[in-house]
Amino acid sequence: MSDRTMTAADTPVAPTPATGTPHVDAGDAGYRKDLKSRHINMIAIGGAIGTGLFLGAGGRMASAGPSLFIAYALCGVFAFFVVRALGELVLYRPSSGAFVSYAREFMGEKGAFTAGWLYFLNWSTTAIADITAAAVFAHYWAAFSDVPQWVLALIALAVVLTANLISVKYFGEMEFWFAIVKVGALVLFMLIGIFLVVTQHEVGGHTPGLSTIADNGGVFPGGVMPMLLLIQGVVFAYASVELCGVAAGETENPEKIMPKAINSIMWRVGIFYVGSVVLLSLLLPYTAYTGDQSPFVTVFNKLGIPGAASIMNLVVLTAALSSLNSGLYSTGRILRSMSLSGSAPKFTGVMNRGGVPYGGILLTAGFGVVGVFLNYVMPGDAFELVLNFASIGIIGTWGMIMVCSLLFVNRSKAGLVGRPSYRLPWAPWTQLVTLAFLASVLVLMWMDGGISRTTVNCLPLIALALVAGWYVVRNRVRRIAAGDRDA
Repeated sequence: MSDRTMTAADTPVAPTPATGTPHVDAGDAGYRKDLKSRHINMIAIGGAIGTGLFLGAGGRMASAGPSLFIAYALCGVFAFFVVRALGELVLYRPSSGAFVSYAREFMGEKGAFTAGWLYFLNWSTTAIADITAAAVFAHYWAAFSDVPQWVLALIALAVVLTANLISVKYFGEMEFWFAIVKVGALVLFMLIGIFLVVTQHEVGGHTPGLSTIADNGGVFPGGVMPMLLLIQGVVFAYASVELCGVAAGETENPEKIMPKAINSIMWRVGIFYVGSVVLLSLLLPYTAYTGDQSPFVTVFNKLGIPGAASIMNLVVLTAALSSLNSGLYSTGRILRSMSLSGSAPKFTGVMNRGGVPYGGILLTAGFGVVGVFLNYVMPGDAFELVLNFASIGIIGTWGMIMVCSLLFVNRSKAGLVGRPSYRLPWAPWTQLVTLAFLASVLVLMWMDGGISRTTVNCLPLIALALVAGWYVVRNRVRRIAAGDRDA
């Protein structure tokens, strides 16, 4: 075979001397290709704009000041590298098992087991954060102010779970409109913010502009360290960028749709995350923001426009529900891929007539019920507690994606597989630098002390749980690999 650059369409589907027999994931069978181009594009947007921006930015602004935009920009670059690496793997071989399927191919079943359960750790804890955020947002309105936070969290979980169980088409439509609402609101906020800055219109008694930053401690009011220590929380803000890779397994022509959707993530990060934080810094002193209210709601409250803050609060509630929707969707697909190889419980591989792997979705929702309990016993700290464990899951998932990408590139150099024309640039250095960044985030979490340090100290326990879990499932994995589908 010539060593010309291969496109996704060129990648062989039959055995050849250069590539051998392509890997086949049993977990890909049974899905319906009901996600269209518009769904994938908006899922990519929705994955890059979530609760971490709409709710988390308030508390982070209060801690790090305007320097938060640097943290968002830095983490955004590495998030793009991760999703670009995943995109290359998707064009090599689309799979609803996504990186779990690729870990199985390049690292073996132990790698797939580790990648899958780290991803589950990510989304099971993120689900708790999302229903907590939804409950906090609902409390903004007087009609819900007397309703216990745990009740609101339970309602949010029940509504999204019901919609997610119907079919992938309903998921795609829900996520499409969630993304439309989020993007529309951010565009509106940015237009209003730019107008306020240009016209020097007062916001809550403050005249917006560079003086708002300069007169309140500058870009780094507390020094550089507070910004660095917040990076693990900022990583959480990008937790859904890999979702479009999972969704690729349920769409037609992913080789045409995926590159466009992934490439657009970079400029969306620049505009929506970095641009929004810069505007927030110009409109009000960083001390005006708090962790218990969306910073966008804070701005509109200060403007005194009737109903504006309430509408923005509805938008950020939508963002929380969108994230929860995405988490239930993606873990259902990942767990099914694992179940059919033996590394997840049998029931998580079960599908309904709509092509929805409801067993895995229900397992993730079960952990959401744990979140309801947390909202009952510690409503003030539930979000930050699970945020840290979600960050561990994200770091582990991103790390596994980059390791798979690195092994894929090495295997392509050996002539065992063909890389598509859509590639992660500067490989293998991009993967190595990204892995080093992820390791540094763990160090920063430990340096932060408190809950963050406790979370990092739990890493040996997480590793021990993964090892113990592997010994529980390994015999079933081997029997299924040997052809025993009843194992």
